[in-house]
Amino acid sequence: MFNKPDKTRRNRDGINLFDPSDFVGMYKSGGLASQILDEIGEHVYPGQTTAALDNFIKEQIEAAGAVSATIGYKGYQHASCISINHVVCHGIPSEKRLKDGDILNIDVTVIVDGWYGDTSRMYVAGKPSRKAERLMDVTYESLMRAIEVVKPGNTFGDIGHAIQSYAESERMSVVRDFCGHGLGRVFHAPPNVLHYGRAGTGPVLEEGMFFTIEPMVNIGRPETKVLADDWTAVTRDKSLSAQFEHSIGVTSKGCEIFTLSKANRFHPTY
Repeated sequence: MFNKPDKTRRNRDGINLFDPSDFVGMYKSGGLASQILDEIGEHVYPGQTTAALDNFIKEQIEAAGAVSATIGYKGYQHASCISINHVVCHGIPSEKRLKDGDILNIDVTVIVDGWYGDTSRMYVAGKPSRKAERLMDVTYESLMRAIEVVKPGNTFGDIGHAIQSYAESERMSVVRDFCGHGLGRVFHAPPNVLHYGRAGTGPVLEEGMFFTIEPMVNIGRPETKVLADDWTAVTRDKSLSAQFEHSIGVTSKGCEIFTLSKANRFHPTY
């Protein structure tokens, strides 16, 4: 059987432009990913293992009749990435137990009816330190300021500038080595959504674009390194790092967020 031809329109920058009807599929996939992250919060506590958290996520995906986008992706074998403290992203679930005060990002991507829903947010095992809480606040605010500038006619540089200018004004740094991405019926597609940059530069935002914004902000310097497992990225100076991620679609007047928390649990301390 031949695959159906891809009828998605692309703009001059090679970025997919989806139809209004496609928003429905993205809301379903994004909603499931967000629901799973809503439900996992009560399982995050000192003494818990990240392997147990990942197993819960895998079970929830299967129970919903969905598919994990990460199991089997480039050899990865888990339903989530769980990044603790100075791990920036792509932390591999393990039998390591969480300690009181640990902060962690849990990143989940699911496939529902061929549509990819991708989101991540922060959690705390026990009580966070004041500096960890402030880091999470700044990272969350960076994401929300970026989403505020998403509308046709603005640019991807405006998104990066909104994040960078705010994070650096709070004396924190933005990771340059990883970025957001287009998505839809594939996991990763153009454009690369940088979390730093100059206002007014880069491709122009157009109605029908689907992509993630997922800033990673460090208390220390922005440099990262990838460990020997070829996945886990950490801060070079071992400073704390935080990340929040939403999947969004550009509308005629602004944007819609596909991965909102219906339980209002997107930020762990709000």
